[in-house]
Amino acid sequence: MSNYKPLLRSLSIPAMLLLGACCCQKPVVVAPVAPPPPAAPRAVVAPVVVPPLADVFFDFDKSALRTDAVEQLKTNANWMQVNASRKVLIEGHCDERGTNEYNLALGERRANAAKDFLVNLGASSSNLKTVSFGEERPFATGHDEASWSQNRRDHFVAE
Repeated sequence: MSNYKPLLRSLSIPAMLLLGACCCQKPVVVAPVAPPPPAAPRAVVAPVVVPPLADVFFDFDKSALRTDAVEQLKTNANWMQVNASRKVLIEGHCDERGTNEYNLALGERRANAAKDFLVNLGASSSNLKTVSFGEERPFATGHDEASWSQNRRDHFVAE
């Protein structure tokens, strides 16, 4: 039996620990499960707001595009890209100075300048039509430079 003493001694400590753990009346505390992280907020997609078509203006007796006209034509091109199925009529207008024939030709050159610029930006030429009204449809009815500058324009009409 002397051979069993060291064996019993080596087993007695783990056995006591086992018995103490099993016979304990205290409830076993389980670590709480961490709640899932909050869901990432959904990205709110703001609707794309595209400014409506707007007129471009010209200098007296010119059909060359001004810097402000180029910027407005870029905005109009964005509108046309968003509304690709829509057709657009470009109306060329002039002030009252000059003959009817001259103003009709100038209005046509102005409308074509805008159309060519838009086509170069990627607009479909089949969706663009031009017409010249010359001096026949003034926006402003005065007979001064302030009125005339408002009448030298290309007007865009979505169809």
